[in-house]
Amino acid sequence: MARQSLQLELVERPTGEIVPGKTFRQRRVAAPTEADLKDGQLLLECLYISYDPAMRGWLDDRRSYVPPVQIGEVMRALAIARVLASRSTKARPGDIVTAPMGIREVGIMPEDQVEPAPAGAAAAGARVTDLLGVFGATGLTAYFGMTRIGEPKAGETVVVSAAAGATGSVAAQIAKIAGARVIGTAGSDAKCRWLKEELGLDICLNYKDPLFKQKFKAATPNYVDVYFDNVGGEQLEMALARANTYARFVCCGAISQYNAKDKSGPTLKNFSNVITQRIKMQGFIVFDYAKEYDAARAQLAQWLGEGKLRRQETIIKGGVAASDEAFKQLFQGGNTGKLMVEVKNPGETARL
Repeated sequence: MARQSLQLELVERPTGEIVPGKTFRQRRVAAPTEADLKDGQLLLECLYISYDPAMRGWLDDRRSYVPPVQIGEVMRALAIARVLASRSTKARPGDIVTAPMGIREVGIMPEDQVEPAPAGAAAAGARVTDLLGVFGATGLTAYFGMTRIGEPKAGETVVVSAAAGATGSVAAQIAKIAGARVIGTAGSDAKCRWLKEELGLDICLNYKDPLFKQKFKAATPNYVDVYFDNVGGEQLEMALARANTYARFVCCGAISQYNAKDKSGPTLKNFSNVITQRIKMQGFIVFDYAKEYDAARAQLAQWLGEGKLRRQETIIKGGVAASDEAFKQLFQGGNTGKLMVEVKNPGETARL
């Protein structure tokens, strides 16, 4: 019997939250085979799928840094995959690679969208899943956002929202490596303990604490020099109110707004502080720095090997069929560190 491939397809654009069984459908199709390959293509089987807040924005039919996922298309996602067959010099059968192959079990990808594992990863004690985490888009986003825009200096106060997430946790540690005093925000006391005890943050504040605003003010007596924003909304408002003169605001994400039905966003009452405190606010996309990926990964690998950089993963079993649970955890704060779904353990035998 021919091999089947389960895939997740968009059937309805959500106006708010992703609705299980309604936004997407799961469909089995005939898996492509080696015979379907053309020159410059690779046949891949998915091992792990990355789930990231940015995926919600890809579902909206509006102008962005990438085209929206179209109705009927396989949901876009980055993945770790194993090469089953290749008509490319980029990788050979058996190699582990990353590619934006989407939420599906088997697929064909062009060689220009396939990335072999970075050099130096194994020497740093990396796990295969680090290809989506610290060496993947989230780790690179943290690296470039913090080092190129935030530019923390020793003794400065750096605040990272959603600091227990995949990007925030790496960004916060990079600020600590730079010698800054780092404050993180997270959605539970357990996450705050992890950030302080394991990652070495100076302070972590639970944003669900009724006294969160008062504690945030008390934690920033000398104001905020760098704010790495993953949340937007009320936390961004609070950071603007406590911004130091010439503060740098790294506008990385706004997960508090992604599922809002009204995409206009909240009015920032403290936005005038951008003028009075001469704040630099800059948005960015990790693709802006594509030519520097190798150098960034080399530095991240060095920090990982030296024990200066730690990571955590939340891995959901169940493959493509577990997508609803993965999206639920992603937007309800169920994950610590990098969130991904395991489709196939790398130790399992490859199958054409």
